[in-house]
Amino acid sequence: FSVPTEQTDDTYDLVVVGGGVSGLSAALMYHQRAGEGRRVLVLDNHDDFGGHAKRNEFNVDGTHLIGYGGSMTIDSPSQWSKVSSKVLADIGIQTDPFYEYFDMEFSERNGLSTKLYFSESVYGKDVLTQHPLSLFGSDTPKDGFAELVAQFPISEDARAAFLKLLTDDSDWLADHSQDEKREILLTTSTTAFLHKYGNVPKEVTDVFRDMPRGIWGVGWDACSAMEGRRWGVPGPAGVELVEEGSNWREERDPYICHFPDGNAGVARSLVRVLNPKAVPGSTMEDLVLSKVDYGLLDNEGNATRIRLNSTAVDIRHTGDERFVDVTYQQSGDTQRVRGKHVVYAGYHSLLPHICSELRPQQVEAINSVTKVPLVYINIAIRNWKAFAELGVDRVSVSQPTLMNSFTLDFPVSMGGYEFAHNPEQPTVIHGTFVPCAPDSGLNSIEQHKLGRRQLYEMSFADFEREIVSQMGGALGGGGFDSERDIAAITVNRWPHGYAYEYNELFDGGLGPSKGPHLIAREQVGRISIANSDASAYAYLNGAIDAADRAVNEQLAS
Repeated sequence: FSVPTEQTDDTYDLVVVGGGVSGLSAALMYHQRAGEGRRVLVLDNHDDFGGHAKRNEFNVDGTHLIGYGGSMTIDSPSQWSKVSSKVLADIGIQTDPFYEYFDMEFSERNGLSTKLYFSESVYGKDVLTQHPLSLFGSDTPKDGFAELVAQFPISEDARAAFLKLLTDDSDWLADHSQDEKREILLTTSTTAFLHKYGNVPKEVTDVFRDMPRGIWGVGWDACSAMEGRRWGVPGPAGVELVEEGSNWREERDPYICHFPDGNAGVARSLVRVLNPKAVPGSTMEDLVLSKVDYGLLDNEGNATRIRLNSTAVDIRHTGDERFVDVTYQQSGDTQRVRGKHVVYAGYHSLLPHICSELRPQQVEAINSVTKVPLVYINIAIRNWKAFAELGVDRVSVSQPTLMNSFTLDFPVSMGGYEFAHNPEQPTVIHGTFVPCAPDSGLNSIEQHKLGRRQLYEMSFADFEREIVSQMGGALGGGGFDSERDIAAITVNRWPHGYAYEYNELFDGGLGPSKGPHLIAREQVGRISIANSDASAYAYLNGAIDAADRAVNEQLAS
């Protein structure tokens, strides 16, 4: 591309590169703090705002279905910073009403629970059983383990070892000091810990190896035994430690603060405040069915203009360093806009390729980590009778060929949108696929990179084939027929998905307050960096907190 010799647009007080939650929050906070009369331009390379907060919609036999294709939930809002909490309040989002909108008794009332699926392609036959491990411990009484494990399509020796593991509460490190225990748990993977200290065979650890993929992007082969202990994995969970501080699991709010379209609802609410005419309505409830008028996002008279399909390709200060020029491409044309300040709120690793003014140490820090590849799959089905028949709301897949898990969508009804309470009704099934390279001896970053390559090489036909196979195999016993019951599939591919969160097994001692991301996000004159990468925290409030810091940096310049 060639940089235009002349500006093709006005000079703005602030240009934001990236229209996700972090970029939109930066625009909002800049208006609030810089005073009246400021003009802001938000550029985004996608055809929609919101970044990873993406909305999927379906029409199944006349029923309107809404799902989330990315960032899903306002997680533990009681633990948020004052700044992030204020942003939610300022855009009209209250979390208490979700206690009414989210049907917290849905699964119990309908007799549904998490099941474990062994596929024919991996285990020789399709088997769906009760899951012996839930996210934080066991759902199964110990006297029921023998009958449960007997159903697993593994060898007799492996079944015996599995039963022993599930019923063994002993401290495998009883002869070690507290400090030694912590050291072992922090520097040994959960899989290796089970093998070394419990003589648990690989055939057993393979069954639940992939449980943490949806959170960490890797399995237990690349997560510490300390993390396994936190999750209640037998073996690590039996290690007795003198706890220091509070239990983070007990501090978490119920996981219920969820719009039907996930955090796309938050993005819509931000845009509504920045441009009220573009998003009709006035409450968080009417956001759900409100139709965005995209033609109004970039109107000349808007204090904040949101320009989609606009890919930034060059960001640099003017010669006198009083402004920053941002060159971007839109519909095949190259444009150049000028800002008194710039907040970069896009994918962090792309910044060195479009901004040559970063220090070498900053580029090195940016390149030291990588995003986690992630795929969110929404499958619209004509009814969920098979789920009801089998008593399942979530299927966890052992040694997955694609989806690590798939689940009935969150039971949220609000703003005139009703969840499918009756099994006869159409609904959305949410599937998660996190490509990686388990049991390869690679660290988490190396596995993320290989997973990304795998994702790039996959076609939609690859996804469709495996989705049909997995759902049919797991749910066939309940009468599910993939060809008849699947109405539509949307695959939301995020090769650069979760922001990298430091993995204590490989990045011991690093975290949100200590790590190379602090150098990576350093201000460059009139350019500041806001994104979840800059917080080393892949959650909504991490993106908002990063925007707060970036805006404050520019206002102090």
